[in-house]
Amino acid sequence: MGRQGRGEEAVSATLDIQGLRLWLPDTARPVLDGVDLTVGPSETVALVGESGSGKTLTSRTVLRLLPKDAETHGKVLVAGDDVLTMNAKQLRRLRTQTAAMVFQDPRAAINPLRRIGDFLTEGMRLNKLMTAPTATARAGELLDAVGLSADLMGSYPGRLSGGMLQRVMIAAALMGDPKLLLADEPTTALDVTSQAEVVTLLGDLRERFGTGLLFVTHDLGLAAAISDRVYVMYAGRIAETGPAASIFARPRHPYTRALLESTPSLDAPQGRLTAIEGRPPDLRKDVVGCPFAPRCALATEVCTTTAPPVSAAPDEPAHTAACHHAERLEREAADV
Repeated sequence: MGRQGRGEEAVSATLDIQGLRLWLPDTARPVLDGVDLTVGPSETVALVGESGSGKTLTSRTVLRLLPKDAETHGKVLVAGDDVLTMNAKQLRRLRTQTAAMVFQDPRAAINPLRRIGDFLTEGMRLNKLMTAPTATARAGELLDAVGLSADLMGSYPGRLSGGMLQRVMIAAALMGDPKLLLADEPTTALDVTSQAEVVTLLGDLRERFGTGLLFVTHDLGLAAAISDRVYVMYAGRIAETGPAASIFARPRHPYTRALLESTPSLDAPQGRLTAIEGRPPDLRKDVVGCPFAPRCALATEVCTTTAPPVSAAPDEPAHTAACHHAERLEREAADV
């Protein structure tokens, strides 16, 4: 994507991904192909797209939680330091003090044989960042911050509901007072009520602790509810990015528009939801032109032969899209 005005932004950003490319074995093209993304202090940024678009790999690259044979190029700056060049000691510091992740399934991430208090304090104690009494006190404060009782420190995970365990996961992620929080589909395994509670909690904690939040999701409704800015990802590339209100009001990429049209809404017309025909491109085959072209109703010959340029909306420079037909979508949105 374009990088207009990145001088001051790059210095102050909590997360600044620049031209990230990631290759995995037996693939014909990069799994992540030139990703640019920023998250500022106290800002919530949503990364949205279908399964397989590269969202989770992008977030895991921030902590360098990658397959052994992965090859990366570009920069991933967290609080100004490049994660891709860190040694083992620097990575441990990053993962315990600077950035943390809330994973999708809390039951898979928490050892069922360890008490909640042990889970919360172990990282701080093993890395000698806190004494046991200090870590215990901090864990109790964070359980209170996420709406749970400190009495749960002595409980085993099996006694807690899925929503309560996700709150424990969030408390664990905040133990080191990170500058950046990565939330990878944190509400997928929860019921609707718990989803709403976790989304509200993440927003409140962001404001309270000043933490930058990268919220990874396939749910555009959640993205609209929680984010300041949105990145729409397809086939390992950023298709569109901009302020959340602008993207949801007038998408400039056919993929974004298709995602919005396939999202359930009380205001939508009666009948079946619109489906996006086809499937994302196979990683074992190279892509020429726009990767969305085979599924796009607006595709023309240029879409199949030439990679689309990045263009900004005339009245919103921060709203950009990589599409040959962005201006056409702009006009159509204005006519609605």
